[in-house]
Amino acid sequence: MYVLEFAGEDDAFAACEAGSGCSGVTRLAPGLASATDIDQIESLAFTRRAGAMVGHTDAAVESARQLLTESVIDRRGTVAVRARDVRGTTDVDTQRAERELGAVLTQRGFEIDLDDPDHELRALFSDDSCVLGWLVARSIRDFGDRMPSKRPFFQPGSMGPLLARALANIAGARPGARVLDPMCGTGGLLIEAGLAGADVIGLDAQLKMTCGTRENLTRYLGSDAGTVLTGTATRLPFAADAVDAVVFDAPYGRQSKIVDERSDGSLPRLVSATLEEANRVAPRAVLVADRPWAEAATSAGWTVETSFTRRVHASLTRHILVLTANDRSGGR
Repeated sequence: MYVLEFAGEDDAFAACEAGSGCSGVTRLAPGLASATDIDQIESLAFTRRAGAMVGHTDAAVESARQLLTESVIDRRGTVAVRARDVRGTTDVDTQRAERELGAVLTQRGFEIDLDDPDHELRALFSDDSCVLGWLVARSIRDFGDRMPSKRPFFQPGSMGPLLARALANIAGARPGARVLDPMCGTGGLLIEAGLAGADVIGLDAQLKMTCGTRENLTRYLGSDAGTVLTGTATRLPFAADAVDAVVFDAPYGRQSKIVDERSDGSLPRLVSATLEEANRVAPRAVLVADRPWAEAATSAGWTVETSFTRRVHASLTRHILVLTANDRSGGR
């Protein structure tokens, strides 16, 4: 069993993303969850660390000390103890916790090394709980290097890399997967999906955007950085079930310039037609928009697995739909 330490404040969203890299994710307390198995922790955006769980008790130093004293420890070498009051939800003295837990470990034959220990024991106090775990993995926190304004091609309003990585993960970005963004814009979602190991495909109606996306992908993914095409999201140039997942950020509060036989130029028709095409080419999708599109998704053949809202600022709340295709056996 493992303990996960979440980043941010939205545990439901963090748990959803964690499910892309872990099995059996269950929320334990604010900022914490358990998992039965872990895989791609390094690529997660809203999970900072994973630890091999020692045990779970109430949020008191005495209880944590007793738990550690009674635990079987099959490790040797040097150790550091790090205690956290997760989100300030307890009044635990974390320095005292580190001292007392460290004393237990020295009695068990460990030497303390705060600079470069062989093992790190994390004591996580949250609400009325304490979880002890041996650190086994960290996520790579290099998102600041890919902020939209630092990319070779930049447009105002581009999604930040932290959320883009989480959405790509939820969609299913991982080594061996093919992920499509049919409204790729400047390529932020594709960058993060590619860094998570997926083969990426981008499409946009504007040549300026596809050229800029290629430039951005080359910067972050290298010269062999996937496929980027100019075309319309309502007429995808791919065969049925050609990709593993679709993830896209629909236009916000404005009409699209795309007009063809599948779209009359209005935003509702653009989104619904794109959802229909996405359903044709993939079994899974993640849609981001400035309004809920659950009814359009259902009409396009999707089941809404879950949904989230994330406030950006006073005039913008992002709505996120996680979609799975309805049973298509026998028809396509």
